Amino acid sequence: MAMEKNKVKFGLNKVHWAKLLSYDEDGMPVYAAPVRLPGAVSLSIDASGENEPFYADNCVYYMCNNNSGYEGDLEIALVTTDFATDILGEILDSKGVLVERNDTETAEFALFFEFEGDKNKIRHIFYRCSVARPATESSTTEDSKEVKTESLTLTASALENGLVKSKSCEETDKTVYDNWYKSVYMPTFSTTKASVKTTS
Repeated sequence: MAMEKNKVKFGLNKVHWAKLLSYDEDGMPVYAAPVRLPGAVSLSIDASGENEPFYADNCVYYMCNNNSGYEGDLEIALVTTDFATDILGEILDSKGVLVERNDTETAEFALFFEFEGDKNKIRHIFYRCSVARPATESSTTEDSKEVKTESLTLTASALENGLVKSKSCEETDKTVYDNWYKSVYMPTFSTTKASVKTTS
């Protein structure tokens, strides 16, 4: 049974990440188990790539759609130790100190999150994200305390099979929706619903 349709969206919650470990022989990605990234404040991510017209016969003959993924920022309360070591490439030494080296490389990961809706939560996955190291900043405490957040600059690009992102809607299977944060959902295109119009 289909869920009710949302009219609006608001709020950000349940940010998770799943490290992209490798690709199998068929080019399908292999991910680690999803991990919660608590303290989500805001997400602003814009589409990258523009449509480019091809002109012929004195008109726009063909429109080239350049999907270069997405770019933006994820603001969180604090980068966790797990995220720092698994994704940012920092090292936890034998004394429990996080160490950053100039030769470390960041890892790619899937990013999960959801927006509140007036009827249902809208759940998202970006399949291949990379992130820049966050800035280090704070300031002295004055008459009142002000929480200093951390911002991660994200780039979401396509997997080798072309997938960029998926999100739930009112037609989403209940089992898929309920298990969204347990593993990385991969669509099965052979069962994708499509509206087909025929003419006689």
